[in-house]
Amino acid sequence: MSSTTTAAPGRPSVPGPAGRSGAEPAAAPRMVRQRRRRPGLIALSVALIAAGGLSGALLFTASGERSSVLVVAHDVPMGATITASDLAPASLALDPAVKAVPVAKRSSMVGKRAAVALKAGSLLSPGQVTSVSLVKAGEQLVGVALKPSQLPATRLGPGQKVLIVSTPDPAQAGAGAGAGKAGEPAVAPKTLAATVVAVGVPAPATGVVVVDVAVPAADGPTLAARVATGAVALIIAPQEAG
Repeated sequence: MSSTTTAAPGRPSVPGPAGRSGAEPAAAPRMVRQRRRRPGLIALSVALIAAGGLSGALLFTASGERSSVLVVAHDVPMGATITASDLAPASLALDPAVKAVPVAKRSSMVGKRAAVALKAGSLLSPGQVTSVSLVKAGEQLVGVALKPSQLPATRLGPGQKVLIVSTPDPAQAGAGAGAGKAGEPAVAPKTLAATVVAVGVPAPATGVVVVDVAVPAADGPTLAARVATGAVALIIAPQEAG
C-alpha cells in the first residue's frame, strides 16, 4: 500500500538532502528597513565641510605670506654709519604688529647711523636708525692719536661719553709732587668731556689708534694743541644715572 504526500497549497516543496522531498518550507527573506534620507541634513553637512576646507585654505595662505625685509648682516655699534654690506635681504612671515624695513628702502638706510647697537641676524626696524649726526651744532671734531697705554682696553664705540685727560710731562709731574710734599695741594689734571664719533684701526707697527671726538667749539683748538704734544690720555666717563 502506497502513501502520497501532498504539499501545502502555495508553498513549494524543497528536495531533501538525498533527493527526497522535504516537508519543511523555505524561510522567507528578511525585509531590510531602509532609512529615510534627510536632504536638509545632507546639505548642512556638505556646507560645513566646505566651510572648514575654505578656512583651512585661508589660514594656510595667511601663514605662508612672506615679506621681503632687511636684516643686519654684521654687528654695527651705536652711532656707526650703516653701509650696504651691513644689511641683507630676508623673506620672513611677520605679524602685522612687527615694524620692519622693506628691502625696497635699503638705499635710504645706507649712510644713516645706528641709533642702538645692531646685532648680526636681527631684524632691522625703523627706530634703530637715525640721520642725526653725533657732532652737534656748536661742536668741533678733533682726532686724538693714542697709544695702547693711553686708552682703556675696553672697546670704544660711537656715541660713548669719554674724558680727555691732560697728562703733564715728567718735569712738571716732579714739581707737582714736590709742592705736594711741602703741604701745598697738587694741581688736578685738566679734563675735557667729549663724545666718541669714530674709532680708527690701530697702526700695525705702533698700535696707535686715532679716536675722533666731538667737543665744544671753544675747546677744540686747545685739545688739538694738547694732542700734538702727545700728553693726553682717554678714560671712559661714568655713566649717567637713570
